[in-house]
Amino acid sequence: MKKELIEELFLKFENASHLYKDIECWSARDLQEILNYTKWDNFLKVIEKAKKACENVGEDVQNHFADIGKMVLLGSGSEREISDLALTRYGCYLVAQNGDSSKSEIAFAQTYFAVQTRKQEIIEKRLLDVARVTAREKLSKTEKKLSGIIYERGVDDKSFSVIRSKGDQALFGGFTTNEMKKKLNVPQSRALADFLPTLTIKAKDFATELTSHNVVEKDLNGDVQITNEHIENNLAVRKMLGERGIRPESLPALEDIKKVQRKLDGDEKKILKQTKKKE
Repeated sequence: MKKELIEELFLKFENASHLYKDIECWSARDLQEILNYTKWDNFLKVIEKAKKACENVGEDVQNHFADIGKMVLLGSGSEREISDLALTRYGCYLVAQNGDSSKSEIAFAQTYFAVQTRKQEIIEKRLLDVARVTAREKLSKTEKKLSGIIYERGVDDKSFSVIRSKGDQALFGGFTTNEMKKKLNVPQSRALADFLPTLTIKAKDFATELTSHNVVEKDLNGDVQITNEHIENNLAVRKMLGERGIRPESLPALEDIKKVQRKLDGDEKKILKQTKKKE
C-alpha cells in the first residue's frame, strides 16, 4: 500500500472519530463513505456479520454497535433523520474484518482499528506484517493446490518434496533449500518460507502457480516432466527479479512468521480489553 494512501486514510479515520457517551466511536455512515461502500444496504450486510462475530465472542452487541440517528441535509434545505450506528473501536475492527479485504480501505482499516497507538509508523509496520502473513498463507494454499494436481499425475508426497526443493534451487541461484536454511539461520525443522521476506514468498507463490497452470495446460505427467516444468518456472521468476536488481538468496531473513501471526492474533483481545477500560 502506497504511503500517500496510508496518510490519506489515517487522517480520514482520525478526523471521523468522536465521543459517544464518553467512549471513542465512529459513525457507521462515515465509515461507509471512508471504506468506499456506495450503498448503505450493502454496508449494513457487513455490519450484521460484524454483530454476529461480536455475539460469538460473548460480547453485548449494543456495547459496540449503538443505534443512533443522524441528521442529513435534503436538497430542499430541510433536514431529516436517518438511521446510524455509533461503533466502538472494537466494533469498527469487526466491521473491517468482515468487509471486502480486496479493498485497500478495508485492508487499512483492519490494522488501523487493531492497534492502540495513533502513530502512523506503527500502522505502516503492521500493514507490512499483515501482507507477509497473507502472502505466506497464499503460498501454502498454492502448494496444496499443486500437490493435488500432480498427485493425480503419478507424483507422491516424497516426489513433491523433491520437486519443491529443485524449484528452490532454481530460484535461489543454486542454493538448495537446506543450504538456504543454513545461510539464513532457519531451524532445519521449520519451513524456509516462514522466514522469508514477502517478496520472496510471492516469488515462490508465482512460480508454483505457473507450474500448476502448465501441468494442466501441457498435460504433464510423472516426476521428470513436472520437475523440469517447476525448475523452468522458478528460473523465469528469478530472471525477472534479476532484471530488477534483486537476488532472492541475498535478501535477509525476517522474523519467524508464526511469531508475527501470534502478535497479530493478540491485537483483537487488546482492542476489546482497551474498549472495556473506557466504558
